[in-house]
Amino acid sequence: MNSRVEKLDARLDKATDATDPAPMEVAPLENLEKGRWERSWPTIACGAGLFSDGYLNGVIGPVNTILGTLYKDAYNNSPASQNVSAITFAGTVLGQLVFGYLSDHWSRKWSLMISTIILFIFAALSAGSYGYHGSQYGMFAALTAYRFCLGIGIGGEYPAGSVAAAENTGELKKGHRNRWFIMFTNFQIDLAYVVSALVPMILVLIFTEDHLRAVWRVALGLGVIPPLSLLYLRLKLSEPEEFKRERMHKFPVWLIVKFYWKRLTVVSLIWFIYDFSTYSFNIYSSKWIAIILGDDYPLWKSFGWTTVTNAFYIPGSILGAFASDWIGPRNTLALGVGLQGVVGFIMSGCYEWLATAKNVAAFVVVFGIFSGLGEFGPGDNIGLCAAKSSATAIRGQYYAIAAATGKIGAFVGTYVIPIAQKNAPNAIRAGQDPFFISSSLCIFSAVLAFFLLPQIEQVCAPFSSLTDQK
Repeated sequence: MNSRVEKLDARLDKATDATDPAPMEVAPLENLEKGRWERSWPTIACGAGLFSDGYLNGVIGPVNTILGTLYKDAYNNSPASQNVSAITFAGTVLGQLVFGYLSDHWSRKWSLMISTIILFIFAALSAGSYGYHGSQYGMFAALTAYRFCLGIGIGGEYPAGSVAAAENTGELKKGHRNRWFIMFTNFQIDLAYVVSALVPMILVLIFTEDHLRAVWRVALGLGVIPPLSLLYLRLKLSEPEEFKRERMHKFPVWLIVKFYWKRLTVVSLIWFIYDFSTYSFNIYSSKWIAIILGDDYPLWKSFGWTTVTNAFYIPGSILGAFASDWIGPRNTLALGVGLQGVVGFIMSGCYEWLATAKNVAAFVVVFGIFSGLGEFGPGDNIGLCAAKSSATAIRGQYYAIAAATGKIGAFVGTYVIPIAQKNAPNAIRAGQDPFFISSSLCIFSAVLAFFLLPQIEQVCAPFSSLTDQK
């Protein structure tokens, strides 16, 4: 066993730059002489950009509903009604893979800066989408193209921002690191989803339903604020200390694949299942609630109920952040997603009773609990598992592959859920079937997590330590 470790260490030594100084004994990251704010703000600056992901992905649900109301069959019966929502995920996958490579081979900081600028530019362009000579179909095509480019910027936030946030938590107090990572990554997404439903509701009340064109453009335009607010902080960032210590300049690809393919496959599959349910359900939740309420209810009430539903993410995410430190990310993930599957099956069985206007509050509560458990488990912890189950030098690419697989799941979900509903024999089954599908996948995900995910420590294990498990 020792000879295998020595050989692996020798291979890794060759992967570093020959001009690097001889290794010296260095202090643990938590012992660096830094104040509390100095240790904390890099984690905040790196991770909080995921608020943009949550808002810009979440707001397209209400915007989709508004566009369908405004342009009716011209929008609802065109590919744009799905493409506008789903194309962002395609861009996100591309962005994750590109920025994952750049963050390992070039720079965490500057990869993050580029993604921030892309977010700002294309959030603004999305709000100003316009078709040639006022063409509606041209406007839909422009919005689709801008949303794809926006997705590339969102994708950069994952391997560059989340990975840098995970590395910066190494300087924080042991026993609190997981919650810090979660509070400035997944919690930001969840908070943004609440805001992304609340903002259209307020805008409809301000502009009224006679001026819905202003509502959807302003709602998208406000997406420029999150990336713009972080630009200065990110400009002041330096590379994470852990990355500076452990980065590689040559990568032993076969060695990396040999020791990581199994855990990367498990992490990626769980992320695929989580995003399949979460993003597709969120995009269509405002439509479902509008259908349940009926045509007599004003649009702002539909968005208001969506806001209440999304608000269940917040307690789920906060509890999951603390549980991750108390019982570990693997156990928290398995517990949360297992309970989510159980609640989903209950909701499927009760759907006929829940899907009525008089019981819309009960629908929102049960659906909210279903969603909140998803955040308690995989929402909070799958990114943490991806960030802390690989060596620092390859973490950006490892995380990017797992996150990209998740977004492929989201992309697939936005197409599969409507197909399942259209092929249902009646309206009740159209509401039940998505929950049957999602709940079955949740139970499968819980089994995967509990039996196949590794235990995640507060700090990442060195690359060579993996051989001890062989």
